[in-house]
Amino acid sequence: MTASIATHILGFPRIGARRELKAAVEAHWQGRLAADELHCVAAGLRARHWAQQKAAGLDFVTVGDFAFYDHLHNVTALFSAAPERFGLGGTVDLAGYFAMARGTAQQPALAMKKWFDTNYHYLVPEIGPRTTVKLDRGWLLPEVREALALGHQVKVALPGPLTWLWLAAAEPGFDKLRLLSLLLNGYFALLSELAQLGVRWVQLDEPVLSLDLPPDWIAAYGVVYRELAGAGLPLLLASYFGGVAEHAAWLKRLPIAGLHLDLVRAPGQLDAFLADWPADKVLSLGVIDGRNLWRSDLSRALASLAAARARLGERLWVSASCSLLHVPHDLAQETRLDPRIRSWMAFAEQKLGELAVLKRALNEGEAAVAEPLQAAATAIEDRRNAPSTRRDEVRARVAALNERDTQRQSAFAERIAAQQAVLQLPKLPTTTIGSFPQTAEIRAARAAFKAGKSGEADYVAAMQNEIRFVVDRQERLGLDVLVHGEPERNDMVEYFGEQLDGYAFTQFGWVQSYGSRCVKPPVIYGDVSRPKAMTVEWSRYAQSLTSRPMKGMLSGPLTMLFWSFVRDDLPRREVALQLALALRDEVLDLEAAGIRLIQIDEPTIREGLPLKKADWPEYLDWAVRAFRITAAGVRDETQIHTHMCYSEFNDILPAIAALDADVITIETSRSRMKLLEGFAEFRYPNDIGPGLYDIHSPRVPAADEMSELLQRALEVVPAERLWVNPDCGLKTRGWPETEAALKTMVATARAARANLP
Repeated sequence: MTASIATHILGFPRIGARRELKAAVEAHWQGRLAADELHCVAAGLRARHWAQQKAAGLDFVTVGDFAFYDHLHNVTALFSAAPERFGLGGTVDLAGYFAMARGTAQQPALAMKKWFDTNYHYLVPEIGPRTTVKLDRGWLLPEVREALALGHQVKVALPGPLTWLWLAAAEPGFDKLRLLSLLLNGYFALLSELAQLGVRWVQLDEPVLSLDLPPDWIAAYGVVYRELAGAGLPLLLASYFGGVAEHAAWLKRLPIAGLHLDLVRAPGQLDAFLADWPADKVLSLGVIDGRNLWRSDLSRALASLAAARARLGERLWVSASCSLLHVPHDLAQETRLDPRIRSWMAFAEQKLGELAVLKRALNEGEAAVAEPLQAAATAIEDRRNAPSTRRDEVRARVAALNERDTQRQSAFAERIAAQQAVLQLPKLPTTTIGSFPQTAEIRAARAAFKAGKSGEADYVAAMQNEIRFVVDRQERLGLDVLVHGEPERNDMVEYFGEQLDGYAFTQFGWVQSYGSRCVKPPVIYGDVSRPKAMTVEWSRYAQSLTSRPMKGMLSGPLTMLFWSFVRDDLPRREVALQLALALRDEVLDLEAAGIRLIQIDEPTIREGLPLKKADWPEYLDWAVRAFRITAAGVRDETQIHTHMCYSEFNDILPAIAALDADVITIETSRSRMKLLEGFAEFRYPNDIGPGLYDIHSPRVPAADEMSELLQRALEVVPAERLWVNPDCGLKTRGWPETEAALKTMVATARAARANLP
């Protein structure tokens, strides 16, 4: 009898096909949904998602991938590792969980960072010599019991101890590995509980293995997994987002029951593991792309699995490359999408179906699934040859680019003098990052226009009314550089994509970014170009309402690239240059319309950074080039701003400086200006605006808190090069808190300005 191949997934989207979790969590925050009701909604979603996994023929349902905010934050709660500053008394209930995520009146929230090179954010654990670790049985274990009660074969998944530790922020001078023994006690206690419940497997995610880890951290893997093996549960160590072939020798010796490899990001690593793979270990191969929404080439996947199938037999498991958290739920909902483009796609539920086809092909032979294999091949061939995916004039324009297209007319020192002569700004000029609160009225007006229930004239009038309101509020608050507030924009990427050729849009293609924040990435399926101006009339109108300088606002080429689902049949650098040229045209049109400050947002430059440092130079070269092409066509008098948030820049500061933006605004409030230290040590040459308050939290910081942060900034940045602004856009905030915070921010800047020499 032929050995059976198993299939499983590392994780599933948690927000619900119609963002049910988002609605429930926000209702709970607003006091409209009790905690027990929120738990009921969560249980219903989990049950539905497990049923879908079982129906697809997966050998296990994955439990532990659900989170009310973030899966790494779940580990912090699970092991009662809350920072002392939140005063939670050694345990984390739901209120404490959200207090750490969103902040309180007394304490700012935990910092957020990008989850490796994705647009998902995690809450950074805070550790130090007083950190305690104790298993809290109120987290995770109830979910396991739910799944077992429903009759499922359970594989528990959660971040591994070394990944949680590596991503934590340690107090100065504290060696993170000092906490390892305590953390292992917590994990061991958890594994023992899971074994008693009858769990079949535990998947411990260790994506930090794809990074350049120091030797002592590599050595720690042996310590950790020898200890945890004693709990008596089969452990699947999951690596993803990159290759780990350099670790193959010691990973084979590690006392684990199985290893997962990402063969989408690093297909070449398989050979290193197939050679002498231990006879007592499972090898899980991720051949379905968990990061993108294109249909898989199933015949190619089967070919890549053939050697593993021959060597491993039933010790071969087949999976997606990583958690399906990063793709939308269900393509079947997309009834408005062009049928041809839709036929090229697979969302999370469809990827479960692809795994089912692979499983049956491996277990029964390809003839048993000839029809779905042919359908997949036909779709891939159709996408490759579709006329809509190629524009020769776009490719010719990219090919014609030269070094002159990346250069401003003059060096920064000359430009900033010319800009100041025109703008006449005070020291410590105040501004915002771009967006203002998107009220229910704004969303309703936009929805009515898109649905054809109101005409264009009515829509334009509604948006202009909002712009007048926003400009008036900013003038009353005393801001020095204004923005139009972006009421017409549904999303900072989707809005632009809707006006560019080469993009497609979903109706329900939501993915989680952080907490209850979901984004609906557009889809780049063809060559990108700009048919007409996208923002000029809104900015021109806003500038006509005030004598103060008005910033034009654009999303940059890298952000448009990385916050979209990108075609996989063209190198990303090529797509980035197409985007850069389209946006360059918009920058020049804004300048021609009299807009003297233009902000090109690039929060994703760090997000696109390869995980291995050896691959950084190539990426940074084309990433910087794309930004400079976007910005370099303007005159010296036009001031180019860029904004970056929730990223660590200290190790790529030469590349940040090479962007040559006149002003950069960055997120620094959650880190208490720590990020700014690197800019000071590097002697960052251009103007900089470190955020004075965190817009991702509803709290309004007190004046002394903002003043302290501004003084810290003044210690490392000369006043003539320092701007004052929030961390990020204000789209998700309400007007009362927005006005209160900005009023304090402006007063703080004026007070500091008065004390300057």
